[in-house]
Amino acid sequence: MAEHVVVYGAGSWGTAFALLAANQGLRVTLACRTAMQAKAIGRDGENMRYLAGAALPATVTPVPASEAGAALERAAVVVVALPSRTIVSEATRIAAAMPPDAGLLSLTKGLEPSSGRMLSDVWREALGPRRPYAMLSGPNHAEEVAQRQPSAAVVAGDDALCARLQALFSGDSFRLYTNPDLLGVELCAAAKNVVAIAAGMCDGVGFGDNAKASLITRGLAEMTRLGAAEGAASATFGGLAGMGDLVATCTSRHSRNRRAGELIAQGLAPHQVEQRLGQVAEGLWTVPRLLERAEGHGVELPICAEVAAAVAGKPVLECMGDLMTRAPSAEL
Repeated sequence: MAEHVVVYGAGSWGTAFALLAANQGLRVTLACRTAMQAKAIGRDGENMRYLAGAALPATVTPVPASEAGAALERAAVVVVALPSRTIVSEATRIAAAMPPDAGLLSLTKGLEPSSGRMLSDVWREALGPRRPYAMLSGPNHAEEVAQRQPSAAVVAGDDALCARLQALFSGDSFRLYTNPDLLGVELCAAAKNVVAIAAGMCDGVGFGDNAKASLITRGLAEMTRLGAAEGAASATFGGLAGMGDLVATCTSRHSRNRRAGELIAQGLAPHQVEQRLGQVAEGLWTVPRLLERAEGHGVELPICAEVAAAVAGKPVLECMGDLMTRAPSAEL
């Protein structure tokens, strides 16, 4: 009998990952936010709101999250694709319902917004010492994964769980690598969304390729500096979770954080941005906590600081001007 996977969160990425798991021959329960959402997905055979055009096979069963308990009891892996701001309230409930031998895979990219904690710390506190934890990251736009376009990702966390996840989810269109540097993978996943907002701000004011390429490169330098200060491996920042995801998030038409930057450049407030997107832009929630972490280590993040200023209402052209007129310095 095929192994059972429960995916919490029926946004675009949660739905795409449920489809990916089903394509690997797994039975999937897709835990939706509301009964109405579950009913609509079941009726339409696809998630019309978040991932229209991606047909879900009969092996994906949408249910309201409040009714996912029975599925959780037989789950081999629990996958969580929820916004960072909901993790604290959901982690204890999900962990308590999981079987003792099930592992948890997080797809959420960001920091815990109220405290700035790593999401792995939140999950490990909820899971306890017995249940293993891992995080998946990389350049994985849901729309392309759902279309079975070639994609690669990295998974970090408990070694045995990572190896198991690699075997379960790797296929002819999705290649999964393991990485022992969970801290680095998490930092990359959080910081790249902030840099992508800056890239979107460039787009929003009409700057060209030179500006964006420079911003991506210097954004990677900021990410790597913070990682080094926190004890992460520098190689992680040049890999799929770092450079790979940064390029995809800063340049793609699918990127919510890049689009958020465009909308900020057009004068929208953060709450208006997410209303327009219809989904969460994690970078908006991450940037103040990322800056707090950097300040605690004495690390300067000028691009991220200007993103925070723009989110707070500073004109985007003024932010860009202040970046360009900073005191001269060496690249390395």
